[in-house]
Amino acid sequence: MDVGIVGLGLIGGSLAYDLKRAYKDMKIVGFDHNKEHCIKSLELGIADKIVNDISEFKNLDLIFLAIPVDGIISVLQGLNNINKKTTIIDLGSTKEKIISAVPPSIRKNFVAAHPMAGTEKSGPTAAKKDLYHGKTVVLCNIEDSGDIHANLAKDVFEKIGMKIFYMDAKEHDKHAAYISHMPHAMSFALANSVIKQENPKAIVALAGGGFKDMSRIAKSSPDMWTDVFRQNKKYLLNAIKSFESEFSDCKKMIEDEKWDDLHEWMASANRLHKIL
Repeated sequence: MDVGIVGLGLIGGSLAYDLKRAYKDMKIVGFDHNKEHCIKSLELGIADKIVNDISEFKNLDLIFLAIPVDGIISVLQGLNNINKKTTIIDLGSTKEKIISAVPPSIRKNFVAAHPMAGTEKSGPTAAKKDLYHGKTVVLCNIEDSGDIHANLAKDVFEKIGMKIFYMDAKEHDKHAAYISHMPHAMSFALANSVIKQENPKAIVALAGGGFKDMSRIAKSSPDMWTDVFRQNKKYLLNAIKSFESEFSDCKKMIEDEKWDDLHEWMASANRLHKIL
């Protein structure tokens, strides 16, 4: 297969590594607005060839869109006259707005996917082999994709070792707001609350594993996450309100010195790990 990857950073680069492991005869054609990413991708063996225009992807077997979610919507508009046999898979972390923006002429070609994998790092040097192995990929509204394209997407994700889960786009965005988007908002808020102290270095000097774990994803790309927050505004705000309510309860129990209630509240939170 000849496969095009739009976006040669962590997600696209890691995908290229895993695809080449799974398909020995696969050729990766890359595109990225960042010229340094293009050069580095060739050096690292992520891409076999770089093109300068999306139009050169139109006769490939498979196209992956591994760019920020607003960029995915923009690129889709330029692919409205691709070959009927070409499969397009987006890898964005929002789904409803992306699916609604797909030109009708290529809706059968399109498969909406969200691989639940990644790190806070970016760029082709952050790409990791086996990033996707053992992880979950969510396929949304798959019934609206053509059978050929849906089957190819399933085959590809299975071959790189992913577990497939099916979900409606609205349901996906609601759940993603709680398990992914809100935690990023919390991490950004935590980092800013420390930075704004008079002596943030003193706080960081005392930081243990817990602080580092919670603040790690605050290193994530502002470009990417601004787009995600914008596209999933409705569900993200609901998730933030839910968190604010819990946080307010915690604050109130501490103020009122209701230590037994606080202990019970913490014990209730412990149960989450039984689900995970």
